[in-house]
Amino acid sequence: MKIKQVTTQKAPAAIGPYSQAMRLDTLVFCSGQIGLDPLRGELVDGGIEAETRQTLANLEAVLTASKSSFSSVLRMTVYLLDLADFAVVNRIYAEVLGEARPARSTVGVAALPRGARIEIDAIASRD
Repeated sequence: MKIKQVTTQKAPAAIGPYSQAMRLDTLVFCSGQIGLDPLRGELVDGGIEAETRQTLANLEAVLTASKSSFSSVLRMTVYLLDLADFAVVNRIYAEVLGEARPARSTVGVAALPRGARIEIDAIASRD
């Protein structure tokens, strides 16, 4: 078994002692992404819709660096600060992921890093 750390500058750098993703053979374990602009290191403006789009863009960048994609995601977990945002997040999620339909859980949480409204992590296979 070969374990490899995955990093990309196209997604925000880890804000703690962890990796953007770890690859084990053909599996990719992506750390949670939030709506940080990778260049500014700050949350994007525009509320839950903008944060969801940026979160998914960040996750896609990590997947791409891992030689994977949304079509190869096996499982995602969505963490929401406010479950009232579920419908908006679901609409954007379906739009961005297209035909991909990984297993998924959505969890309401009391707080997220940097004041984010959403965080998403993923487990994928390599393309």
